[in-house]
Amino acid sequence: MDGSDLCWRKTSYSSGNGGNCVEIASLPHAVAVRDSKDPGGPVVRFAADEWGAFVTGVKDGLFAGA
Repeated sequence: MDGSDLCWRKTSYSSGNGGNCVEIASLPHAVAVRDSKDPGGPVVRFAADEWGAFVTGVKDGLFAGA
């Protein structure tokens, strides 16, 4: 999967000055993730339930200070 045909988006908290950001794209039953600074680089795919668990962990502060 090269990701060129996906609809990528990043957080509204991302500044336009090349900060550390990831972009995500929705897939059927999955989410694709890539580095916004390297749009032609690797794409990582997570199952929908894996992505949901990650987002819940972020919201709950599970990764704070990591």
